[in-house]
Amino acid sequence: MPIDPLALARQLIDIPSPTGEELHVGNHLFDELTRLGFTCRKQEAAPNRFNLLASAGGSPRVVLNTHIDTVPPWFESSEDDEFIYGRGACDTKGIIAAMIAAAERLRADRIDDFALLLVVGEETDSIGAKSANVAFKDLGSSYVLVGEPTESMFARASKGAFTAFVRFEGIAAHSAYPHLGESAINKMVAAIAEINFADWGHDEILGHATANVGVVHGGVKPNIIAAEAECQLMFRLVTTPEEVRAQLKTIIAPHDGKITWTHGNPPQHMHVPDGADSTIVSFNTDVPHLGALGKPLLYGPGSILDAHGAREKIGKKDLLNAVDVYYDTVASLCRN
Repeated sequence: MPIDPLALARQLIDIPSPTGEELHVGNHLFDELTRLGFTCRKQEAAPNRFNLLASAGGSPRVVLNTHIDTVPPWFESSEDDEFIYGRGACDTKGIIAAMIAAAERLRADRIDDFALLLVVGEETDSIGAKSANVAFKDLGSSYVLVGEPTESMFARASKGAFTAFVRFEGIAAHSAYPHLGESAINKMVAAIAEINFADWGHDEILGHATANVGVVHGGVKPNIIAAEAECQLMFRLVTTPEEVRAQLKTIIAPHDGKITWTHGNPPQHMHVPDGADSTIVSFNTDVPHLGALGKPLLYGPGSILDAHGAREKIGKKDLLNAVDVYYDTVASLCRN
């Protein structure tokens, strides 16, 4: 009897898998896919963390990919007539269920030139995708279909991402005599005002780049002029990480700021099947780190606006429709 993707989605949601703690759900998926007749391989991405490659049997022309980790905090599944709720419902436990259901149908119809690649770590540093890109670079696939919540449309482009940690130096002093010190916090606040006001670029397709100061630290006590402060920023790029880094460095230098750590990737452009509805997304994915596996496609049920939230959900109809889309897309790409 074919698997029920709605039941499988709830089953996966009920196995907590915050980034770094994917082992249990990874083992569960290994057992399930092995039971369904796939040839499964665990590829270590980090200690006690593995990616799962499940081959359908043929030489894989297409790789169906998504991630098995979620953001915290975990909360269990529930459902009503329209939606399934729970951590990972759309990002991406529901997508995994849709992909597995499509994979089962493909094999039943004797289409086996594909594989499933389920990776760890997408929500933080993409360690799973990066290591898989090296481990499976000789797989021979031509396309990698990445699952993320794109509101059931193929994404033709996505903004890049750039994360930076910036440290500001000051001089400690007694707060009753502020003229004897230099507040690193004041310097950071002034720099943040300029960062928020700056133009970080515009692209006709991707729109405007954005900057977010998401974390700030500084000082020791309220009666001490702060000698150190730090902020952590994330940009959604329409240019390149190098260009944004150079602009950021210019802004913070007069405020005694120094960039201490960065990580990023440029915007991505994806393949869209002929006649398919498409969209532009601002969020980042594993697509930049899977280049050795073929041309990227990006598609999935659910909305990124529901991901990471306290009421994360996925529409039941959307999930079931995604099974058909994954089936049709893989079948078509395997024929080409």
